[in-house]
Amino acid sequence: MKIILMGNAGSGKSTMAKKLMGDRNIPRLSLDEVAWAEPAIRMPVAESVELVRAFINQHDNWILEGCYSDIIEPILPDCEELRFLNPGIETCINHCHARPWEPEKFESKEQQDANLQNLINWVSEYETRNDEYGLKRHRKLFDAFIGKKQEYTCVSDYED
Repeated sequence: MKIILMGNAGSGKSTMAKKLMGDRNIPRLSLDEVAWAEPAIRMPVAESVELVRAFINQHDNWILEGCYSDIIEPILPDCEELRFLNPGIETCINHCHARPWEPEKFESKEQQDANLQNLINWVSEYETRNDEYGLKRHRKLFDAFIGKKQEYTCVSDYED
């Protein structure tokens, strides 16, 4: 299993990754972990890609998940399946409101909640963005990928 899960923030990538993993010991890497040098400062893309390559070279099976087209694109030849989670902005926003505390990203639930409106504003721009995080770039990567792929536009297709 060598799967990349791609989509907007709040689309359900982490939830799907956990379901795919089940009780098996399949390594998972959130691209958030390799995309940022520190809060609000992106790591150079080449360095992020190098970290991802090191991760996938250490494991026979893996799941990557994120919204970073500039990191995903050079890794696509290494994956066996691409899943594009595209349930719509309203669903992503609802998921952001329901998101549990993420201690790997925030020191406290209060700090995470203080950032919620920024996240919702960012998620809301998904369809109009012209950068590596937006629908246009995700669609381009998905359409060009020649391996096994699936787009999920309905949450019921990937959530219980």
